[in-house]
Amino acid sequence: MRIAVTTPTGNVGRHVVATLVRAGVRPRVLLRDPGRLAPDVRAEVDAVPVDQYDAEGVAAATRDVDALFWVNPTSGHGDPRAEYARATDSVVRAVTENRIGRVVFQSSVGAEKRHGAGEIDGLAETEIALDGTGVDVTHLRCGYFFTNLEFELAALRAGTLQVILPLDQPMAWVAPRDIAEVAATRLLSPDWSGRCVQAVHGPAHLTWRQVGDILTAATGRPIAVERITDDAMRARLRQAGMVESLVEAVLGMSTGLREDFVPEQPRTLRTTTPTTLAAWAHGHLRHRIADDVS
Repeated sequence: MRIAVTTPTGNVGRHVVATLVRAGVRPRVLLRDPGRLAPDVRAEVDAVPVDQYDAEGVAAATRDVDALFWVNPTSGHGDPRAEYARATDSVVRAVTENRIGRVVFQSSVGAEKRHGAGEIDGLAETEIALDGTGVDVTHLRCGYFFTNLEFELAALRAGTLQVILPLDQPMAWVAPRDIAEVAATRLLSPDWSGRCVQAVHGPAHLTWRQVGDILTAATGRPIAVERITDDAMRARLRQAGMVESLVEAVLGMSTGLREDFVPEQPRTLRTTTPTTLAAWAHGHLRHRIADDVS
């Protein structure tokens, strides 16, 4: 089976690549700079230099591919919905021209709303576009990544996380490595077809209060969580250098899911993954927020 993987150095993609290699597959990996691959990975993959916003390039890079793991890239600077739209054009062209048999798409909890969830709306639009191709597709509706906490290292060192969600509102938290295992399993399994939605909810829904307690215990540092206003968060994001479209896209991922939102897929054995936030924080976050880390 010929499997292509996008964002192979990302939080999820690098684990998808490693899992496929362990399964005996030599994946084709698509990225702008193959030099970013670790030497041991480079020896086990076929690396193709390509920009995912280049529809012609992506179509050429995925010729003769049987299955594709697709992640919409974003620069982190511009309007993510516009960037997702460009990436969607690329994957649709590749799937259509190359008759790729199946796609596993990294989406998000909240994409089922279709509108009103900020950056997630762009993922919803990709889901709709892939559905329109008639390809066998699995949309992975992922929870909140543990690794998002790595963007808050300064706040964690200061001992206070600021959020705009109610502190007692539970939501799905998930380890990217667990998402990768679900993705790789889907890519390798012959026992599904058509349009599928697979939620990846992590081991438990957690409130921000619980997250603060878990991080405190795992890191040995007191970490409180404070709810601030939407406008205060906007000011923080602008101060961080985000353009207005990005500010609203990021904010919308929280504001769009805090009023009576219920995920389309409930928590079941199928949607639950094993890695706990406590284990991840102890192994990956504790040393990152040490006093001697700059």
